[in-house]
Amino acid sequence: MDCCGLLTLQKEPVPLKSIEVELEVRDHVATVVSTLNYENKEDKPLEAVFVFPLPGDAAVCHFSAQIGQTQIVAEVKEKQKAREEYDDALSSGQQAFLLEESDESPDIFSLRVGSLPPGESASIRLEYVTELAVQADDGLRFCLPGVLNPRYQPQDSEDPLFQVTSVPASLVPYSLSFSARVSSPRPVSKVESNCSLDPLQYLNTDQTQATVKLATGHKFDRDVELLIYYKDAHQPTAVVEAGQASAEPGSLMGDPVVMVSLYPEFPQSVMSSMASCGEFVFLMDRSGSMDCATNNTEQKETRISSAKDTLLLLLKSLPMGCYFNIYSFGSSYEHIFPKSVEYGEKTMEEALKKVEQMKADLGGTEILESLKHIYSQPCIPTQPRQLFVFTDGEVGNTKEVINLVKKNSGSHRCFSFGIGEGASSALINGMAKEGGGHAQFITGTDRMQPKVMQSLHFSLQPAVEDVSVTWDLPKGSTITVLSPPITSLFQGQRSLIYAQLTGQSSEAAEGCVTLKYSLAGHPSENQLHFSLRPAADSGLIVHRLAARTLICLLEMEAENNQEKEEVKKKVVQLSVQSGVSSSFTAFIVVNSDNNKEIQGPLLHRDIPMPDVYRSCTSFVCDSAAMFEEIEAEDRCLMDFCCLYSMDGEFPPAKKPLRDPLLQLVSLQKASGCWLLDPALAAALRKTNEEVEKSKPEKASSEVWATILALIWLHGFKMDAKDEWELLAAKAVSWLSAQKAPSVTECVEAGNILLGCSVQKTALGL
Repeated sequence: MDCCGLLTLQKEPVPLKSIEVELEVRDHVATVVSTLNYENKEDKPLEAVFVFPLPGDAAVCHFSAQIGQTQIVAEVKEKQKAREEYDDALSSGQQAFLLEESDESPDIFSLRVGSLPPGESASIRLEYVTELAVQADDGLRFCLPGVLNPRYQPQDSEDPLFQVTSVPASLVPYSLSFSARVSSPRPVSKVESNCSLDPLQYLNTDQTQATVKLATGHKFDRDVELLIYYKDAHQPTAVVEAGQASAEPGSLMGDPVVMVSLYPEFPQSVMSSMASCGEFVFLMDRSGSMDCATNNTEQKETRISSAKDTLLLLLKSLPMGCYFNIYSFGSSYEHIFPKSVEYGEKTMEEALKKVEQMKADLGGTEILESLKHIYSQPCIPTQPRQLFVFTDGEVGNTKEVINLVKKNSGSHRCFSFGIGEGASSALINGMAKEGGGHAQFITGTDRMQPKVMQSLHFSLQPAVEDVSVTWDLPKGSTITVLSPPITSLFQGQRSLIYAQLTGQSSEAAEGCVTLKYSLAGHPSENQLHFSLRPAADSGLIVHRLAARTLICLLEMEAENNQEKEEVKKKVVQLSVQSGVSSSFTAFIVVNSDNNKEIQGPLLHRDIPMPDVYRSCTSFVCDSAAMFEEIEAEDRCLMDFCCLYSMDGEFPPAKKPLRDPLLQLVSLQKASGCWLLDPALAAALRKTNEEVEKSKPEKASSEVWATILALIWLHGFKMDAKDEWELLAAKAVSWLSAQKAPSVTECVEAGNILLGCSVQKTALGL
């Protein structure tokens, strides 16, 4: 058949023509409306299937179809029942639309557009709400997943329900338009993105409302990420939302719901005393996809090389006396030491030599077995376990992995890092949430190192204990907390609580919530007074987020419960009542008003997603022929970064020059000092003779070398302070322990040698 218009690599027409996304951000909550426009230009009716990613914690709350002048709103039904209804509709010649969440990963959805007659168009409207995560620099992160990488399926797992069809990002055959409206009680200071944006437009003089659009020509080689910054950001807030008038009183949707955002501020005296102990376990992904470039800039640094540089910084920043080990995983897993060892010069150097030899050569992404082995190791008394996981997040058994982390949450904290475009938000956020840690995503031109070092700061903060939340409400009012208990708190990070309010109270009444905790033996509390008057024009955003929170809790309970069917019934009931998606339900639309039966067999068309594996290679394919041999199923099972060239070899990657900061850091000893040698002189961009001649006579070589390194860091790398702050503090501690008499002379001589003007006090000396 001669084809025209939009085609897949298999030369099949693509009925999806465009995607329009409208984002509305209110303070730290986002509502996203996506419209998918389909058109059948073939001469037979067809069924189109589109498998795509959404944020893992998104509450999908609306699904409808516009066919001509008719709009049909979907119902939420038990998943198997919805599938049967969809199949029955198609077999009887009716139009039907089905939206369902993956059983294995809550960040993957499948949309089926059934019985679209020749020449007919349909618009699908999909709406979801989600919370925005707080970043290290106080920005709020929104991510529209534009990339769905193939998820690796472990060998003993069932075949994936959703098969992903993918093409190189440059060949995605549909367009994307994206616009955002931001509003907050506080002024919007700026909006940044990893994609090209049109200029920010303010809608009022106090700059509390603004709009921004994605510039034309989006290339589908990355997720669309927005970072939103408010002035005087992150104040504690509470929003009360009225219940749905049509819902039954006493139900979640019928009663008011409150969303409380707390930002605990820890006493400075406690924060200055970082922990000097702990067991630090680093788990690094070495699957084939880690050989992809970290971003699409000219400097093709790979994910694995960035992770190795990050491990260097981590190992140099660990406190003396702690314990550590490094694991890596792919289809199998390896460890540097049989069990965690005490941190010192010998063990650090041995680990760094092994890290330097690491390659992305362990096959697929099977993280589960490595985690099981780590958790099987006995914890070390008085050394709290901190687990750092680095992965591009392409696994097929997401829920099983998160469930394992949850089971072991009492024995460790888990800090997770999603590397590159398309990393599973469900996996990365889920591991950190259930492990009482913190999640970070490294995309676009982000450097991995500062984000990881922030998490190391968090892991060194004293563990928060005895966390409790109490409520003070007017007489006659009661509260039911819907969120899981708070088990971890970090300086400057938000804690969200959803709760259902019952009983009568005047709108002028006030409530109070108190967060109490113990930090390094110091009792602390944060208190927030709030009005019980429902917020105006908030719709049901808070209710839907609360419903999603409760659904996730029940789904996790179902995984670990003998009475799984009873828990499943609760999830289905809540999902149907709230209109919010779950893994046990689906959205179904049947166009029963269409009196004309659709004749003939249906053509099946898979809508392709961009595949960054192919986008990250410098190898260029001149024709689509070589892709035709690679079936969608095989692509889901393979975990590879780039296509082989014709001789079966990966194209050689350009090795970037060693970062001057990393060059200097690599020379630091585990104790915190530097040695005076030609390698240090080269790192400082001086000759060995210049460095030796400038040394004050009474200063020891190690003291002189260490002060020079500190001056260089403060003089030339203040923009990367987050990366070297901890190892510099270790150097200062080492200097203090030496009680050296010539520190002032060393600082003066060092400034002259390096051409700096760093004060002794700025160095912490």
